[in-house]
Amino acid sequence: MYFLSGWPKRLLCPLESLEQPLRIQTDPQRAFFAVLSPSQLSIWYCRPSVLIVSYKELAKAASQFGPYKEAEWRPDSTMIAVSTANGYILFFEIPSERDKYLYEPMYPKGSPHLKGTLHYKEEQCAPSLNLEVKKVLDLQASITSLQSTLEDLLVATADGFLHLVHWDGMTNGRKAINLCTVPFSVDLQSSRAGSFLGFEDVYIRDMEYCATLDGFAVVFNDGRVGFITPMSSRFTAEQLHGVWAQDVIDGTCVAVNNKYRLMAFGCANGSVQVYTIDTTTGAMQFSHKLELTPKQYPDIWNKTGPVKLIRWSPDSCVVMVTWECGGLSLWSVFGAQLICTLGGDFAYQSDGAKKDPLKINSMTWGSEGYHLWVIDGISPSNMKPERDGSNEARQFGILQFHFIKSALTVNPCMSNQEQVLLQGEDRLYLNCGDATQAQSPRNTSAHSEHKPTRERGPFSDGSLDSQGLSTLLGHRHWHVVQIHSTYLESNWPIRFSAIDKLGQNVAVVGKFGFAHYSLLTKKWKLFGNITQEQNMMVTGGLAWWNDFIVLACYNLNDHQEELRIYLRTSNLDNAFAHITKVQADTLLLSVFRDIVILFRADCSICLYSIERSLNPTASIQVLQEVSMSRYIPHPFLVVSVTLTSVRTETGITLKMPQQACEAESIMLNLAGQLIMLQRDRSGPQIRDKDNNPNQRKHLPFCAPVVLAQSVENVWTTCRINKQKRHLLEALWLSCGGAGMKVWLPLFPRDHRKPHSFLSRRIMLPFHINIYPLAVLFEDALVLGAVNDTVLYDCLYTQTSAREHLEVLFPFSIVERTSQIYLHHILRQLLVRNLGEQALLLAHSCATLPYFPHVLELMLHEVLEEEATSREPIPDPLLPTVAKFITEFPLFLQTVVHCARKTEYALWNYLFAAVGNPKDLFEECLMAQDLDTAASYLIILQNMEVPAVSRQHATLLFNTALEQGKWDLCRHMIRFLKAIGSGETETPPATPTTQEPSSSSGFEFFRHRSISLSQSAENLHSKFNLTKTLSMPSGPSGKRWSKDSDCAENMYIDMMLWRHARRLLEEIKLKDLGCFAAQLGFELIGWLCKERARAARVDDFVFALKKLHKDFLWPFPVIPASSINSPFKNGKYKTAMGEHLLKSQSADTFVNMDMDTGVSNTPRSRSWLGTISSSQREIDTVSSHGPHMQDAFLSPLLSKGDECSIGSATDLTETSSMVDGDWTMVDENFSSLSLTQSELEHLSLELASKGPHKSQVQLRYLLHIFMEAGCLDWCIIIGLILRESSVINQVFSIMQSSDIDGEICQNIKTGLYAVDKWASTDCPGYKPFLNIIKPQIQKLSEIAEEQVQPEAFQPVNPSKVTEQANPRAEESRTSSSHGTNPQSDAGNSGASRHEEDKSKTEDEDSFQEGSYDCVVS
Repeated sequence: MYFLSGWPKRLLCPLESLEQPLRIQTDPQRAFFAVLSPSQLSIWYCRPSVLIVSYKELAKAASQFGPYKEAEWRPDSTMIAVSTANGYILFFEIPSERDKYLYEPMYPKGSPHLKGTLHYKEEQCAPSLNLEVKKVLDLQASITSLQSTLEDLLVATADGFLHLVHWDGMTNGRKAINLCTVPFSVDLQSSRAGSFLGFEDVYIRDMEYCATLDGFAVVFNDGRVGFITPMSSRFTAEQLHGVWAQDVIDGTCVAVNNKYRLMAFGCANGSVQVYTIDTTTGAMQFSHKLELTPKQYPDIWNKTGPVKLIRWSPDSCVVMVTWECGGLSLWSVFGAQLICTLGGDFAYQSDGAKKDPLKINSMTWGSEGYHLWVIDGISPSNMKPERDGSNEARQFGILQFHFIKSALTVNPCMSNQEQVLLQGEDRLYLNCGDATQAQSPRNTSAHSEHKPTRERGPFSDGSLDSQGLSTLLGHRHWHVVQIHSTYLESNWPIRFSAIDKLGQNVAVVGKFGFAHYSLLTKKWKLFGNITQEQNMMVTGGLAWWNDFIVLACYNLNDHQEELRIYLRTSNLDNAFAHITKVQADTLLLSVFRDIVILFRADCSICLYSIERSLNPTASIQVLQEVSMSRYIPHPFLVVSVTLTSVRTETGITLKMPQQACEAESIMLNLAGQLIMLQRDRSGPQIRDKDNNPNQRKHLPFCAPVVLAQSVENVWTTCRINKQKRHLLEALWLSCGGAGMKVWLPLFPRDHRKPHSFLSRRIMLPFHINIYPLAVLFEDALVLGAVNDTVLYDCLYTQTSAREHLEVLFPFSIVERTSQIYLHHILRQLLVRNLGEQALLLAHSCATLPYFPHVLELMLHEVLEEEATSREPIPDPLLPTVAKFITEFPLFLQTVVHCARKTEYALWNYLFAAVGNPKDLFEECLMAQDLDTAASYLIILQNMEVPAVSRQHATLLFNTALEQGKWDLCRHMIRFLKAIGSGETETPPATPTTQEPSSSSGFEFFRHRSISLSQSAENLHSKFNLTKTLSMPSGPSGKRWSKDSDCAENMYIDMMLWRHARRLLEEIKLKDLGCFAAQLGFELIGWLCKERARAARVDDFVFALKKLHKDFLWPFPVIPASSINSPFKNGKYKTAMGEHLLKSQSADTFVNMDMDTGVSNTPRSRSWLGTISSSQREIDTVSSHGPHMQDAFLSPLLSKGDECSIGSATDLTETSSMVDGDWTMVDENFSSLSLTQSELEHLSLELASKGPHKSQVQLRYLLHIFMEAGCLDWCIIIGLILRESSVINQVFSIMQSSDIDGEICQNIKTGLYAVDKWASTDCPGYKPFLNIIKPQIQKLSEIAEEQVQPEAFQPVNPSKVTEQANPRAEESRTSSSHGTNPQSDAGNSGASRHEEDKSKTEDEDSFQEGSYDCVVS
């Protein structure tokens, strides 16, 4: 509503005077303010804040009159009455010297300002005024209060009299009324005769006139408060009648709010009691109370002292309160607290020291409420004149606080918008900067921060725009629009502002005319003709209709009220406006769909239809007039008037949905009472099709119904959304301190007949923590703003700077804020046994990104209230809420998240309602929701004995292993160890989401570099030396060496071994590699033990097929030109075709690019299309040294053994090879002249390669199996890669080492089986098998000889644990193969970066996600 902005300013007084100012009072037009000192009266101009004239009382007269006490302006600002201590009233006249100004603006020559502005001098310069004492009146008693009415001045004196004095020379003499003769009663009903005050010494301490109630709110010296009203126009003691407020006995001061007819009485206990008058009985009716709560202000809530001053803002929307001990607090009209300076940064310095609160002697609001003028109570001893040498001005005790306010305070038709718009005196704050950003890429202002993108994440699929979440909630920055200085100079202050539906255009209204601004073009449009601007004065506000600005104004030239429509896109000129004359003054204007609604000063409502015409503007015609004078006592009391489609009977909307959007009712906020006038459908209904559609709107309105009290703002929308009818057909009310209310429609389910006893709508109250400024209907959000503060006192450390305002006050800023309200509404429906409606509403909102949070909030709030309640709850709500949440798939997560955010003591109460955590854990496992199950595990660990949690943890661990949730597996290992070693008091943090690494492949490529390009002899010697690479352990690396004898470790290891064995038996090598990498499982050591058991291959053909499938590796094919006649029959062709189709099925066909020169070898695109051919993937696998390559089927290279070119894919995909490699390749290739058939060979060879990633993984597994001595697996991988060098290595090991004969026999049998299968099903393998045939025959001979199995011991167990960090060896290995060794940090950092980049690749292809293999 109102928000503090920046630091306050202190006025400099140019006069030399040691007197401390006492009072400050603005004139009724708020253009001047009077400052009163004990013997001096000064008049200041408000903008700019300059002193105009000062009157100093002579010493002799001052001693006669006594010091000045109070000042009161005449309503037309031509006189000031000043009361003095000795009972005198001085009447000062303020004659203006015509056409004489103290300050004039200087403009450069040729400036447009000099030409023809009518009121230019009055607007921009401080006029020259005089002060003359016209009359002195002696009342012979101390004066306690002065109050100005329209023609008279009312004076209360300490002898118990009330004097009525005329302003105009007091010709009629004066009337004095003795208060003792005024009858007082509890109400004004004639049956009760009033009692008199009955005390001699009772007098009025403070009073204020209320025009809309026609009477005076008074505070007596004994603390009682009341309201005195004249019973007739004659003001005599007989005609006055007083009403008591029975509950107040310690009143100190009073202020009245004319618009809402409220009287705010300050009390000695520090609270403010707000009363209104009951219109039927005339009694004083308590409305609400403004008081600090111990919850918010524990230190000072009861130490404020009595209330000292209360001041309502000019628009009557907020009230400022100050206490004897100091401090300021700002409240909305019905008691929502907006600001209080007794807490936070206002009360404490940055070092925590407490500051003295600002004591206030007097305060008054400036024009439109943008400023608050304050006289602070600094004791005179501190007020030594500080002179800076030549500068005569000194610090004066007047502060000016700056405020920004919501546009709703003055232009309530804004409330059918979903944007927040705040207006300051020279700028606008909008929260819709993001919407313009979506449309205009140029608009990159401060609010394109990183936060909103994070918030958008879960729902960035376009639903954002359709729902109108133009106001991204991720950041708190405003879009600030500076109002055009040319317009502001002659039209300050800004009175109204409005924003259009899309949040792309704003219009502002100052003293005269208006201007508008486009957020897309960043340009203002002003009137080209200044005379036209100065001739119109907007009276009833303004609104946008599509591209038009609709406003109600007074034409100063013709003295005529008008309704005008201007087109935004044309020039701002009356020639392009559509002007309609209006009968009476317009007070309020609002637009609903294509209807303009005006509320006029004669208490009538007029509806106009508006439609776009062919010429550039729009046309308007009157639809209907409704007189409201019977119901409205005073037109000024109407706060807002809006048309809505809301009606009480929803049955009609079900049958005829097209009527749901019609203008069905008028909502009128009458001084806080929300009144609804519905269309009267009881008469004969006219059928639509027989009639002109405009006639339908002429239905009369029924008598008004009061919907709610204490209403500050109303929101409704004219949009339709069948999915969210509850939210869009509801009416939202802001009720100040009472929070918000929603008038919610209740729909029968599935179009059933509604129950006769079920009302059509229900009013639900709920509290929110922010002040609501806009409602996003579909998104179930309330938007608001909140004051925040920043301390800068640390910048001023010198003692001289202690009095700086920057030290005394923090810097105030306004931040955007928002709040979810859905859980409040669902809860209110459940309390009222409307569970079915709650379900309908919740299901309609289930797609909202924060819906899970809504359920959690509801469960949490009910749990906290009921579980901590001291008295037993007769009808607990928790079981109902629990049952309600089970209707949603998020039930399990909601319960566990709620439990983990509540203290342990409340868990039993929660789980008594929602169910046993063991059952919920099992449900999570059945639903495959392992992360939620892990959260339940923590609850079980706290609520059950260790044995139970171990049992459930084992279940979860096994399931996580099966599903490849490696991150969770690591947590579970830690958890199981903690249980085993008694560390149960530190439960593990369970992940809510898996880390990126969990899907990024064999992680051990970070730690090592392998190349399989060594010659057979190298590997052979290495094998004999039994040198092994220990497996790097991942995040849980130290686990294997620490506590190795612990039974718990054994227990975990057994589970890991069992899982590894299962993977190997099912031939899931890819899963096995991933499992070992992620959990740091020692694969080599384990494989050595299992060589003759699980790691033995029984069916070579099945294993080969399974690996082809797992690694997406295509079966080899034979070029058509080289197929011999036996293969040309249909059988073989179809077999090959099927294999090709199989390989294509996963989008894995290769694009062929034929180039010349070095890149003659065709470049293979990645098989999955998404794998980036980054350098990291390549240079690590490519062989940069002597390497044997038999993949080409025709003998292209003679020196194949000495120098191989690696796989063609490897060489062409890399972009930064070592220079030597390129020359090496170039030498071999430059002499080649490839024939057509050879090119075919090459292209088919490439077509037979699998994805690059699979190749890296296969080579790595080959390396592992070699080290572990699982030769049968090496053979199979060699077959898939079709590299005879691998087969040769295996055979040479088998020949030179003492190998178990059984292994040889198994390999021989397996190879024969593969050969047989290839002959019948996969002829593409035949050429390769023919190459290795001689080796197989040699193998047969070896198999005859018996060997001792014990001789083969490739693994030295002691070395496995010893070599925990293989990096030293890595760099050695990598450098020996010609790559540039990287530093460890760089290496792991680079691979981690790449890992993140590739984490989204291939995810649809395998369950585990993509495998990112880095050989560094």
